[in-house]
Amino acid sequence: MYVTSVQALTAPAEDTAATARELRDRAEITDALYRFALGQDLRDEELFASCFAADAELDFAPAAARWGGAAPLMTGGPEIAATILGMFAGRVRTTHQVTNPRVALDGDHARLTALVEAQHLVVDAPGTHALLKNLYDAELVRDGDRWLIHRLRIDNVWFTGDPRAIFAPGG
Repeated sequence: MYVTSVQALTAPAEDTAATARELRDRAEITDALYRFALGQDLRDEELFASCFAADAELDFAPAAARWGGAAPLMTGGPEIAATILGMFAGRVRTTHQVTNPRVALDGDHARLTALVEAQHLVVDAPGTHALLKNLYDAELVRDGDRWLIHRLRIDNVWFTGDPRAIFAPGG
């Protein structure tokens, strides 16, 4: 499920061309998650949607279950972006910190594990917030020179604040 290999690069050290290709892939794979985070924080639908494959799936149910919430499986890259940004529009501000990315490559497919800390503040009531430390498990696919998230599962490690106030529909 998570990337736990004990070494980052798989290309032979003496093969500089293969190493350069792998490093580029790893940077582009990690960039997909950075687009996910910054696209939300800037409320930039084009940037946010650019991280997803057209048939993407986002599973936030494991994280929501941690505080007794429920979340349906979201499908379709454009639909995921519109749903998440629409749910927060004018109501919630977010900031995301992405750290500890681990990547496993397999041709045109990859797996990415990362820790993401997400702060959510209600615009009209800044004292109402939720700080979530989440473990992300993503499957990605190559799209030319970039990588796209095909499947993303978000599990919560810990939280403070009131996630229900943030994620409640129309809350």
